[in-house]
Amino acid sequence: MIFNANDIQQAMARLSSAANEAKDELNEQDGKLGDGDLGITLANGWAEAMRQQLPEDDLGKAFLMISKSFQRACSSSFGTLVATGMMAAAKSTKGRAEANYAEISELLAAARDAMMARGKGELGQKSVLDVLDAVVSATAGLSNPGEMAAAAKQATGQTLDEFRDKLAGLGRARMYGESSKGLDDPGMLAFQRMLDGLLG
Repeated sequence: MIFNANDIQQAMARLSSAANEAKDELNEQDGKLGDGDLGITLANGWAEAMRQQLPEDDLGKAFLMISKSFQRACSSSFGTLVATGMMAAAKSTKGRAEANYAEISELLAAARDAMMARGKGELGQKSVLDVLDAVVSATAGLSNPGEMAAAAKQATGQTLDEFRDKLAGLGRARMYGESSKGLDDPGMLAFQRMLDGLLG
């Protein structure tokens, strides 16, 4: 099965709605380990992206427009990471009108690697990188949207459970030391809320 820019445009609407619904929750969770603006960041980023009419003939340009939307609307480090991930997807799909669902794992892996390089992060530090990596592994080799959705949701939930009682080791959250134990990483939680909104 394939997806194109029209599918991304529809997905953005679901993501924007999910970001608005989760805004207060994510701000509250982020306030425990950070600046308390994660919900605002995502809501503003997707709202700005929704103002764009994505080109129908080039997925790369579509992802690039989303990346630039987050760059314009978000000054936070998480917004920069989202923009970086979208930029990686743009490079991978440049000049193509459509892509296969089977490529999604590879696109997510490219985004993960670019985000790790930009944010100087490593796997195992209790961040959005860990949940992204888990979804990359869970969806590798899959091409059926339903199977991919189920695998991604399961991997996301398991990763949150696995890391909840670990120390945060990246960004402002690492400054909280032992206090970060027992708390979900805000970026991981944001990923879950966005995924739930995207998949319904």
